[in-house]
Amino acid sequence: MYVCNCFGITEAQVRQHAADGACTPRQIASACKAGTDCGSCVRRIQALLGRGACPRRELLDQGEPVVALAPEAELPEAA
Repeated sequence: MYVCNCFGITEAQVRQHAADGACTPRQIASACKAGTDCGSCVRRIQALLGRGACPRRELLDQGEPVVALAPEAELPEAA
């Protein structure tokens, strides 16, 4: 079923982006542009995301800074 008609984004795609770490509608929008045109799908995206377990959200709730790194990214060595 389509969630975002403007960009042809399906529920399955939103769920996959969520499984890959997108926890908010804004993060979904960054991943696939859903919700960035007419905005009518934002509430549906919010409903799909729900308040399920999300590592980033849990860190934010604890007041920890959240830094998104690509899997192949490396942190600089301490000098």
